[in-house]
Amino acid sequence: MKRFNLLSGLAAILVIAPSLAFAEELSAGDTGWMLTATALVLFMTLPGLSLFYAGLVSSRNVLSVLMQCFSIACLASVLWVIFGYSLAFSDGGAGNPWIGGLSNLFMGEVSREAMSGTIPETVFAMFQMTFVVITPALVIGGFAERMRFPAMLWFTALWVTLVYLPVCHWVWGGGWLAEMGVLDFAGGLVVHLTAGVGALTAAIMLGPREGFPGRLMPPHNLTLSVMGAGMLWVGWFGFNAGSAVAASSDAGMAMLVTHISAAVASLTWMISDWIRFGKPKVLGIITGMVAGLGSITPASGFVGPVGAIVIGLAAGFLCFIVTNAVKQRFRIDDSLDVFAVHGIGGALGTILCGVFVAEAFGGAGLPMGVTMGSQLTTQVVGVLAVLVWTGALTAVVLKLVGFFTPVRADADEELAGLDTSQHHETGYHIR
Repeated sequence: MKRFNLLSGLAAILVIAPSLAFAEELSAGDTGWMLTATALVLFMTLPGLSLFYAGLVSSRNVLSVLMQCFSIACLASVLWVIFGYSLAFSDGGAGNPWIGGLSNLFMGEVSREAMSGTIPETVFAMFQMTFVVITPALVIGGFAERMRFPAMLWFTALWVTLVYLPVCHWVWGGGWLAEMGVLDFAGGLVVHLTAGVGALTAAIMLGPREGFPGRLMPPHNLTLSVMGAGMLWVGWFGFNAGSAVAASSDAGMAMLVTHISAAVASLTWMISDWIRFGKPKVLGIITGMVAGLGSITPASGFVGPVGAIVIGLAAGFLCFIVTNAVKQRFRIDDSLDVFAVHGIGGALGTILCGVFVAEAFGGAGLPMGVTMGSQLTTQVVGVLAVLVWTGALTAVVLKLVGFFTPVRADADEELAGLDTSQHHETGYHIR
């Protein structure tokens, strides 16, 4: 009888073993958090970034910006499914640290049962999809109010393929920067530096808007921009804390330092405006917020509150200086200051991460056997590599787009506004 009971018990364990193994592998808490984080990151683009950008342009271009953000969300998502996820996160083969392979076209290997750590791979793939959505949407701020809509679609498709996907693989897909040990928790290099440098390159190659720099080009509706800024701030918790890919202490710290940096940078920019112009500016405080968020992004899972305060201060001050220098000194019409805020912010946060990751500053600690000096060197190499690659390939992309369709709206189209000239619609009907 005892032998029979023992055999029965073993049989029962064997029957339920697969489900027990699955239960240990799949974390409901991690999965629930990542589903939430994914929705938050998409919320950053639609409607957060859409409203933020729409309020900053003129009233005759408000719909064009909204249309660009919306269509980019659709186009980038489809490209991600067809080949983007495969090129970013598949194995590129031995000796190929530059780009992933094509083994996962159309997400053929992403089944219901496939896992990525403790969450379903479907959730991980969708989370990463929201990053490829927001990055080219950020870039449009560099050429806002002057690129034709067909050219924007071509630009997005080629830019995602030639710029975003390789850099994503380098940093997050096991590529050469990952092997080198570069630290980029949530996208200082992959998202913000690529977007900033891409926007600057496009602004230079397309040339300034009609009337720049002599004609004032104030935001037409700061109320929209403040609403969008608030949505970006909230959505950014999914962006940074979600990059822990778990409901963990790393996610908790990432959320805390994200909020701290945004608050400090907002106040820093506001005070800088106050000193320079004699009044605190609404545009300044929300731009400072974005600078603080972009700067803490690469460091968010690695630094503590002290690092967040320093990064926020540095971002608010440095991005404020560069914003004014780009337009006033260098006469570059980066329409919505993408390079000064996202490019400089992403580079700044990536480099400072190499310092404030140290346990002495409350960070997670440097990797085993790595000194602060060597980690800083790695961070700088990562910044320079992504900067050069993005600048060069963005220029190539714009030249290629010119073979398919005229890139820039002509003077009459620009004067009428892209809402009318590109879409035959208007954002406001005033009677």
